[in-house]
Amino acid sequence: MADKVMKLEESFEQLNHILEELEKPDVTLENSFTLYQEGMKLLKSCNDSIDKVEKELIVLSENGEANEL
Repeated sequence: MADKVMKLEESFEQLNHILEELEKPDVTLENSFTLYQEGMKLLKSCNDSIDKVEKELIVLSENGEANEL
């Protein structure tokens, strides 16, 4: 699961970078649209990863193997 956490952290860093780029006053409309699309893909990927981990924790909790929630 450490790989998932690292991937999430890297995705969050990329999202922060995208936000910084979008906030720059000289960003073109085309570039801002491309950055927006990249950000939305990253956001979906992050949400999917978080959902998967939450489901795994729920299953573990229901099986009595761990009580992480």
